[in-house]
Amino acid sequence: MAELPFAAIDADQHYYEPLDAMTRHLDPAFKDRGIQVLSKGTHTILMAGREYFRFVPNPTFDPIIVPGCLDPLFRGQIPEGVDPRSLPKVEPLPTTYRNSVDRVPVLDEQGLDKVFMFPTIGCGVEQALRFDIPATMATVSAFNRWLEDDWGFAHEGRIITTPMLSLADPEAAVAEVEYLASKGARIVSIRPAPVPDGHGNGYSFGDPRHDVVWQALVDANIGVSFHLADSGYNAHLAAAWGSNPRFEAYGPIDVLGRLLVSDRAIHDTLCSMLVGGVFYRFPSLRVASVENGSDWIHLLVKRLRKQANQTPWAFEDEPLDTLRRNLWVTPYYEEDMRKLADTIGVERVLFGSDWPHGEGLSEPTDFVKELHAFSDAEIEQVMRTNALDYLGESI
Repeated sequence: MAELPFAAIDADQHYYEPLDAMTRHLDPAFKDRGIQVLSKGTHTILMAGREYFRFVPNPTFDPIIVPGCLDPLFRGQIPEGVDPRSLPKVEPLPTTYRNSVDRVPVLDEQGLDKVFMFPTIGCGVEQALRFDIPATMATVSAFNRWLEDDWGFAHEGRIITTPMLSLADPEAAVAEVEYLASKGARIVSIRPAPVPDGHGNGYSFGDPRHDVVWQALVDANIGVSFHLADSGYNAHLAAAWGSNPRFEAYGPIDVLGRLLVSDRAIHDTLCSMLVGGVFYRFPSLRVASVENGSDWIHLLVKRLRKQANQTPWAFEDEPLDTLRRNLWVTPYYEEDMRKLADTIGVERVLFGSDWPHGEGLSEPTDFVKELHAFSDAEIEQVMRTNALDYLGESI
């Protein structure tokens, strides 16, 4: 583990949800329309309404993949002669992945002051229920009540969990924001994807119908995090290229699908907010992109600059200036972080380890080893103080 002269803040860690995370507090009226837990022989499966919910192959998470075991795969540094499919390793599910009380000592061992904690299986819920908006909103609310039970929203001020929020029903979303704010939530996790309309189509985040939600978040001083999720882009792949229409974590690898989708969802999400004027109408809205990488930033900036030159009336401000004001980004550890910092400003780069996922770092603070092109002051910004700024805390 890398030793630091300060306690770092990890902006991307995870828990593994229990089977009742989406049912414990679910309104009984949605018992057959939300996420259901079923036994199929010796296996446990999940259903979303009447459809098989395939987002993860083993919803019990026991056994679970070992943190960081896929590191060589994501760095492109697989030893010669090693089959990449042999890299995943599993272990019994530790209790530290299931509740805040057991997790706090791990933070101390990892040299961390705070962590932002994101869902795992929850990242696939909105896509699975996209044709039933009432069930979506009821399930998201039930999930957040479970999260409040088992983790809290800011346990000891150190584990900052990110309750989910769907904008599919703006009125219900506002009510959820108000409840979360009353319970001390600091961040909400929103899927980077078109907002579903219940009929297979979607709305832009910049659609004025969502302004009441953005206003509620600003009023509550709650930040938004767009974490990697099932954004529904596989359906586009299926229609255009014959690929698998479903996003299946750890399922059969769709190589063409990975290449075509890649980081498209977060790119398009930020486009929708910029072109839709969200940051102009709500200049104090704080948004973070988490576990979406950062290479897409450079293509986005290039495209926005060209479009702003062609249609200046469509942009209230210079797009890059807007990004530098409103957006924070957690890059993948194998990317060019100096290039990212030089593009959006070093004060907008966040450290995220993705621990304890297999594709993350086995030791979170080893992230600092990738910051060799940064000064000591900049390293402290990336590893700590930028996260405080994103939270809206004084530094």
